[in-house]
Amino acid sequence: MTGSPHVHVGNTSVAAVMAKVMAALIPGTIAHAWFFGPGIWVSLLLCGLFALVLEALLLRLRGLPLKPFLGDGSVLLTAWLLALSLPTLAPWWLYLIGTLFAVVVAKHLYGGLGQNLFNPAMVGYAALIIGFPAYMTLWPGPIGAVDHSLTLWEAFDLVFAGQGAVSHDAVTAATALDTWRTQTRLGTPVDDILTRPMFGWIGARGHEIVAAMYLLGGLLLLSARVITWHIPVAFLAGIVLTSGALHLIDPAAHADPLFHLFSGAAMLGAFFIATDPVTAASTPRGKLIYAGLAGFLVVVIRTWGAYPDGVAFAVLLMNACVPFIDDYTHPRVFGHKRASKP
Repeated sequence: MTGSPHVHVGNTSVAAVMAKVMAALIPGTIAHAWFFGPGIWVSLLLCGLFALVLEALLLRLRGLPLKPFLGDGSVLLTAWLLALSLPTLAPWWLYLIGTLFAVVVAKHLYGGLGQNLFNPAMVGYAALIIGFPAYMTLWPGPIGAVDHSLTLWEAFDLVFAGQGAVSHDAVTAATALDTWRTQTRLGTPVDDILTRPMFGWIGARGHEIVAAMYLLGGLLLLSARVITWHIPVAFLAGIVLTSGALHLIDPAAHADPLFHLFSGAAMLGAFFIATDPVTAASTPRGKLIYAGLAGFLVVVIRTWGAYPDGVAFAVLLMNACVPFIDDYTHPRVFGHKRASKP
């Protein structure tokens, strides 16, 4: 809790906040479906159903009422963020395992809503990328960069049957972040790397527009006062400053800041993941420290880590630091006077 005064500002119920955040995710989700195919609707459906079933089961086991918790929208938002973070053509059981880690391990084992230390959706993602790295590479390629454009039925076929009339090879491709890292380590000239079909104007092809839509959704959350500016600005500043410094040192090996901002989950992380009110820092200075270091870690992991996108691990690492950050940056309590020195 932050210090007083505490001011009531309209409808701040959990259900109302969750509804606003999910509404802000709609533009980015539609853009994702447009550029990367309808598999995202399959992912959202599966993660949402699994999350509701697991939430209901855990509530029953804990002797808690179903209606208030299932109706607040928090578990659906977790499922939505998890679905947006996962490859949309992975087998159905991968979504089940990821949702199980998110809902059961990261949320209910800590005591339920408001008690969890780590962001549930990112826990689900991290568990999957560590446990099933091969399946986490089944990312659909952007429109125009793959041999075949999927229909919704074909997406269902790949998710449930694993191989139908269309093979994964025809519709999946390496991500721009993974390609950049691999090719620069092989010494491929930058101009040759950027001519590959998964690269766009300033970032990853297709992801540029998706990221712009997440930015739009984030600005809507800011205007509605669902989130404050501290975390998004500090998160993106951490990415820009770190990637900008590396790019200045060696532009042949390190991508420029715009590429980092408009590739991968940078915008989604800045406005929708790092801002989780339960697992993020709560003090004004603490938010800046927490998010700035998370942005720094994103670039460090992308550059030297084992995984191409570092948003999930950066946020989880900083989640662990939040109690210490809040403790050392707690503002002076309203009305409190410092003791004068003798």
